Amino acid sequence: MIEHLNLESLKALPDDGPVMMLNLMRFRERSLDGNGSGWDAYLRYSAQSIKLIKAQGGTIVWTGEAQAVALGVPESHRWDYVAMVRYPSRAAFIAMMTSPDYARANVERENGCADHAIVALRETYSKLAPS
Repeated sequence: MIEHLNLESLKALPDDGPVMMLNLMRFRERSLDGNGSGWDAYLRYSAQSIKLIKAQGGTIVWTGEAQAVALGVPESHRWDYVAMVRYPSRAAFIAMMTSPDYARANVERENGCADHAIVALRETYSKLAPS
């Protein structure tokens, strides 16, 4: 099981449509396995996980480099990279996260990330939503 995966919290939420997952990542200077930087390990993880995301009907909506904390305590909210991933349902996200294939890919995520938070979001407004 993936450490800190809050299955009970996720399962308690309504699962009546798409869900967006906000990923906040801080990378290690060196990968835990010594194979390059934390970023290098994260790229290896990404190459594996994108296939798993797509297999569940998900898609990466947006990624970007975190540049500065605009509001908040910088030392408490230091992130290097941000990604928004859309899944057709919470069940699809949970299925991916609890799969043996994800467990194998997760080794590279752990090698590369000093910290990684994923926040489940429910859309309340989007200019991009169909009218």
